[in-house]
Amino acid sequence: MINEELAKRIVKCETDYFTSRISSIGERAGNPEGVEIKQFGDTTAFYIQSMPWGLFNSVKGFSQDDIEKLEEIIEFYEQRNRAFQLDIHPTGTHPAMLRRLSEKGLYQNSFLSVLYGLPTCELPNLPSNITIRQIDNEADFDLYAGIHCVGSGMDIVHKHHFVNNNIGLLHRPGWKLFLAAWDGVPAAVAVMHIGSGSNIASCTLAATAPEYRRKGLQTALLMWRMYEAYQANCELVVAQASFGSSSQHNMERVGMQIAWTRSVWAPLNP
Repeated sequence: MINEELAKRIVKCETDYFTSRISSIGERAGNPEGVEIKQFGDTTAFYIQSMPWGLFNSVKGFSQDDIEKLEEIIEFYEQRNRAFQLDIHPTGTHPAMLRRLSEKGLYQNSFLSVLYGLPTCELPNLPSNITIRQIDNEADFDLYAGIHCVGSGMDIVHKHHFVNNNIGLLHRPGWKLFLAAWDGVPAAVAVMHIGSGSNIASCTLAATAPEYRRKGLQTALLMWRMYEAYQANCELVVAQASFGSSSQHNMERVGMQIAWTRSVWAPLNP
């Protein structure tokens, strides 16, 4: 059952995997994307100069405990002329904190579902059309990058960006990448992260090539990662999804349930 202690662990595991992911981009020679990660108390702020999207310029782990750091956080992004998003979870929240966000020119602009479930002790019985393997070499990683690219709605000519900004996850401690094929053709990918000592597995990313959607590939990849979590002695599997989305529905089909709905805040006048 969800309680304050478990909620804090789930929030921390998300911050940990996101820190690892963004750090892997910043560790490329010369930091060509302009990655910065800054700590404000227990809150972590992420900035990527070449990527203006909210996901890559986000604030995680913020709570009432760090309310006095709010002006510093806002200034951090203002100095870089960058809009940002601030994730707010029910744990560690107080009405005075939410009022302060509003007074500082922030507003709530979206919601995200946070889900959790138990690992699966049995190897999934996959449909005969679907096979899954772990990505452990650069040839498979090239396939991963292509599927991630087109599955994100980008033209395949932009695949090199997905290669450059995700290659750091290959063989990185705590990370596992998976490739699913439909009748032998690479069609979908998924990623999971297990933080050191957390005992919680995070389903962090999933993408399917458009022509292979609605065939059960993502459900299969979720089940596969839940089994991998069991193999790694995890006690929980967690994930995030847009509220009411097909991703959320897939997670619920494999036994996950909503822990809470996260609110996302952003500057009213970025």
